[in-house]
Amino acid sequence: MSTDRYKWVALSNTTLGVLIVTINMSILLIALPDIFRGIDIDPLAPSNISYLLWLIMGYLVVTAVLVVSFGRIGDMYGRTRMYNLGFAVFTVFSVLLAVTWLHGDAGAIWLIVMRVLQGIGGALLLANSTAILTDAFPTHQRGLALGINSVAAIAGSFIGLIVGGVLAPIAWHLVFVVSVPIGVFGTIWAYLKLREVGERHEARIDWWGNVTFAVGLIAVLMGITYGIQPYGGHVMGWTSPLVLVCLVGGVVVLAAFAVIETRVAEPMFHLSLFRIRAFTAGNIASLLAALGRGGLQFILIIWLQGIWLPQHGYDYESTPLWAGIYMVPLTIGFLVAGPVSGILSDRHGARAYATVGMLGAAVSFLLLSFLPVDFGYVGFAIILAVNGLSMGLFSSPNRAAIMNSVPPRQRGAAAGMTSTFQNGATVLSIGIFFSMLILGLSRTLPTALHDGLVAHGVPADAAQRIAELPPVSTLFAALLGYNPMQTLLGPQVLAQVGPQQAGFLTGRSFFPQLISGPFADGLTFALSFAALCCVVAALASLLRGGKYAYVEPAALEAAQPGFDDGDGALVGAPTGGRVLRGRVTGPDDEPAPAVVTLVDHAGRQAGRAVADAEGRFRIEPPRAGEFLVIASPRDTGHVAAPRATQVSVHGGAVDVDLVLGRR
Repeated sequence: MSTDRYKWVALSNTTLGVLIVTINMSILLIALPDIFRGIDIDPLAPSNISYLLWLIMGYLVVTAVLVVSFGRIGDMYGRTRMYNLGFAVFTVFSVLLAVTWLHGDAGAIWLIVMRVLQGIGGALLLANSTAILTDAFPTHQRGLALGINSVAAIAGSFIGLIVGGVLAPIAWHLVFVVSVPIGVFGTIWAYLKLREVGERHEARIDWWGNVTFAVGLIAVLMGITYGIQPYGGHVMGWTSPLVLVCLVGGVVVLAAFAVIETRVAEPMFHLSLFRIRAFTAGNIASLLAALGRGGLQFILIIWLQGIWLPQHGYDYESTPLWAGIYMVPLTIGFLVAGPVSGILSDRHGARAYATVGMLGAAVSFLLLSFLPVDFGYVGFAIILAVNGLSMGLFSSPNRAAIMNSVPPRQRGAAAGMTSTFQNGATVLSIGIFFSMLILGLSRTLPTALHDGLVAHGVPADAAQRIAELPPVSTLFAALLGYNPMQTLLGPQVLAQVGPQQAGFLTGRSFFPQLISGPFADGLTFALSFAALCCVVAALASLLRGGKYAYVEPAALEAAQPGFDDGDGALVGAPTGGRVLRGRVTGPDDEPAPAVVTLVDHAGRQAGRAVADAEGRFRIEPPRAGEFLVIASPRDTGHVAAPRATQVSVHGGAVDVDLVLGRR
């Protein structure tokens, strides 16, 4: 199979893998009521909330924890081998989830354990798919490839909502069965068609690094998960000794991981990658974007299912499916912007697109906060589309820039670290968003709930008992598509108030009107936080530097022509208005005395310039095309090392900044 054909096979297979992993991240959100009914569990009972949370969060936690280790193992033993194993593991545990026969607590525990093990397969797929694509595609096409892959990741999280909503009412086992044929096909296809084209680096497994990273991150994510559960007389568990030990202990262990990685000869993750500005800035922006976006899905689902859809005539049982359908504009926006921004960033770099994308996302979050709780759908849909377009504009260029910046032998670990930032931030985002909503609800909901129930004939003692329930139960009732008041009141209390009052209390207006005010308070805090995250992410994107791609030192030396300290005169034919300009700085961000050389795809010098006192240079390429730009320190004793990046010059001015590395 030719290299050109192989890269499209790699793209299609890895996109299928990422799609099925992300579909399974969200498919349970809609299907949980049917699943819990199928195993005879009440998920809203205080003793069962842990089951509910771990079925939602366990899959996310394990994928966040393991992707770095699996990416590093892929670097060592073969990325396609680990990717193929991931497809097989994912498929086996999808089968075991589908054949669940247990009920009650045993059934819930079985599902949680199988979901965690399914997540191991998902982590293998996520950790190695990005590195496989980076190996298969040349630098000038990686934005397109990773853009399509990113679209699959985001689209999968919303497709899962719709698929779960359609299949679960038919038979809840189908929610897991649907992954099996895709997994079998993907496993066979990957085994037959994918091959190792990247650089493998034999090394010992860094056991101490792997263990401390896993233990520390699991502890932190467990602390976040239990932090949104009630504790004692508190509406949340952030003061629980268990939560505090998990959070503080997890941070301490992660600090130990960082120390270990600087001491071992062959670390799990090379912390020196964070010296690469494009890598560090891209990951900071990615983390903040995920922090702003991660909890949004839950917020929108609660908003639609608990308030808006019932007020517009939808039965509570049908709200999960319709919530997924009404959120389609968000997916469409991402589908449009993801590949387009990837193609553009291949030519012009990631900085402008990623920065504008994050600013657009911040604006969309602020616009959502100004909507009334009972909004008009057209305006809501437009804002969702803007958010999807903005996230797509950011995601593809940012991901391509991160992967372009790292050495080939470390692509798996780098892709894993990027996925860890995203998935870990998603879990953290859920904890933050839920906490903000619960704080908003806890201030006014108990009184409003008590007074409203008493006014409609509910006995005072029953009203008081329900009003004292933690707000998280109310949120989960709305999230799962249960009729909240029917669930909270129960048949005995409803029988006492009579059929007319019972019909009103469990109808489509009482609960939505009751929760609208308190929900709006929490919503404003949450959306403001999301907007702030996106603004800081935009700043990180702006500071990432110009277009940059890692080139091995040996390649630099081979491509770098000899030069003297001349005046930087240009060589070649008339340029037709093409200009390459920019600035060279050292590792300390100060202007660096450097010679900038332009090399074409055949290794011929196409232009040269000497940077001025401000580090600025200007070259007029003699022809359009793809070039390697090499900045070399003029002083051979300088502490800085050469730096190179690839650029595409076709017409007009192209700006590129280069930061010399450290020797």
